[in-house]
Amino acid sequence: MKLLTAIIKPFKLDEVREALSAIGVQGITVTEVKGFGRQKGHTELYRGAEYVVDFLPKTKIEAAVDDDILERAIEAIETSARTGKIGDGKIFVYSLEQVVRIRTGETGKDAL
Repeated sequence: MKLLTAIIKPFKLDEVREALSAIGVQGITVTEVKGFGRQKGHTELYRGAEYVVDFLPKTKIEAAVDDDILERAIEAIETSARTGKIGDGKIFVYSLEQVVRIRTGETGKDAL
């Protein structure tokens, strides 16, 4: 089992959610976050004054997936979140030691 964490542009959330649902990912957690990567933020103009925006709005998606669909899930996120421009985001993959469904007590793959 793996935990996928993807940092994407906020307007790509619906496309990513639909792509993950289509391959059988049953649940995701979404968090609104701020950050920057190589682009180091950008400058904006407000009422004639220029100012620097260091942290850009991003969306963080987390999904626990079985090893069987890991590569398809990564590919689904990658293709649906890509705009081809800087700041498209990143995908991180972590190993999951154990998963427990609180309601039923199911563990491992059954808990996903």
